[in-house]
Amino acid sequence: MGKRVVIWSHKATIRLFEILDFYTKRNKSKSYSKKLYAKLQKQTKLLVTQPEIGVLTDFESIRGLNIDNFILFYEITQEKIIVHSIWDCRQNPDTIKIK
Repeated sequence: MGKRVVIWSHKATIRLFEILDFYTKRNKSKSYSKKLYAKLQKQTKLLVTQPEIGVLTDFESIRGLNIDNFILFYEITQEKIIVHSIWDCRQNPDTIKIK
C-alpha cells in the first residue's frame, strides 16, 4: 500500500477560506491567517503518516483532530484521508455539520 493522500472536500475548502477571511478582516492583517493556515497544513501532512491521531467522534468513521481552537473532521480510507469539515470550537456545538 502506498501513501495516503489528503483530499479536502469542497465544503471543507470553503469553510477554511471563510475562517481565514474572517480573521484577515477582523485583525486587518493577514498575519494570523497565514500562521493558522501553515499550522493546518502541517497537521494535515502529519495525518499522512499518522492517520489515527485524531479522536473518534460520534459520527461513523469520522475522526476529529484538535488544532488550537479548531477541529478538523476527517475520514480515513485505503487511499485517502478526506477532510470533511473544519469547525471553530467557540461556536455552538449544535451547528456542527460534518458531511
